[in-house]
Amino acid sequence: MSLAIVRWESFVPVLIYVLIFLWAGPLVATPGEARADEQLANLQSDAAYPVTKVLVLKSERRLLLLNGEFVQRSFEVELGRNPVGAKQHQGDGRTPEGDYIIDWRKRDSQYYRALHISYPSGRDVEKARSLGRPAGGMIMIHGQPSQYNVQYLKIDDDWTQGCIAVSNAAMDELWSVVADGTPIEIRP
Repeated sequence: MSLAIVRWESFVPVLIYVLIFLWAGPLVATPGEARADEQLANLQSDAAYPVTKVLVLKSERRLLLLNGEFVQRSFEVELGRNPVGAKQHQGDGRTPEGDYIIDWRKRDSQYYRALHISYPSGRDVEKARSLGRPAGGMIMIHGQPSQYNVQYLKIDDDWTQGCIAVSNAAMDELWSVVADGTPIEIRP
């Protein structure tokens, strides 16, 4: 009988740790939740600010909203499924690189809202033509697929056909502060 008491007493500290973990586990944010919380805080802290340029840094998976040389906001992005290198032609799964314009927007998309990028440029068309292929088009900044109707859900990894994807919360902010005609630079 004393053996059973000793065994029980040796499990008490373990039991306490398990109970603390079960109680505190929901209080610890996953990396995805932390990113969503950061984006929500950005959205709530300053809803209106002038955006003079959108800058996408593909290698860093970041979209920056600039006012002159000053970064106003920064968002995590996903890119085309083949993210290294500039888009060469339609269907290559790459995100373009270069200087474009946000030229129109689409509210009713298969993704949560979309801002159209003026790809292809004349240079892009010539490059694709030299490869015997069409340049493609319909490159956009958009939210998550519409069937995922959760405000802060964000698919991880590069998954688009060449577009730039952000969380739906980030898309709400971009929609409200990026005007049609805003320049966008997409860097490697």
